[in-house]
Amino acid sequence: MSQQQVPLTAEIIFEMFRETREQIKATNQAVGKLSSRVGELVENMVAGNIIAQFRELGYKVKARCENKSFGEGTKDCGEIDLLLEDGDTAILIEAKTTLKTDDVSDHIERLEKYRRYIDSNGSGEKRRYVGAVAGTIVADNVVEFAYANGLYVIVQSARAVEIVTPPKGFKAKEW
Repeated sequence: MSQQQVPLTAEIIFEMFRETREQIKATNQAVGKLSSRVGELVENMVAGNIIAQFRELGYKVKARCENKSFGEGTKDCGEIDLLLEDGDTAILIEAKTTLKTDDVSDHIERLEKYRRYIDSNGSGEKRRYVGAVAGTIVADNVVEFAYANGLYVIVQSARAVEIVTPPKGFKAKEW
């Protein structure tokens, strides 16, 4: 005995598309939430003992701020994942799960925007700004690209994260 097939009408096809669209929407929302949580995990991992590590490099870090928004409503707006302060110097860190050269370039642009925003408010004339990028997965070419642009590089290690030893002659760029 063969199964009787129901003819596919426009209404049935439309309902199938609607159900599929709803499933895709729900899946996208779930993946978005997971991605956001992974991003938070990476940021928290970086924040762990990073102050002590920058102190080892000679920075007198006294405070930190996470997810610092700036310049809202201006062309020089953005958000810094982790901002470390030591009085006359601030270290602005961007954290990614997988750090890519585009992320490094984006952070350089963000540093420039932050500098312009601070300068436009007249509050940063004696302040120095140093950049750093962090990732749990960072290819060697990305590390080289970041160093070539004067940024510190933070990677996952046995002590959670650590600043990669800069090459001889490396000087952190200031914005």
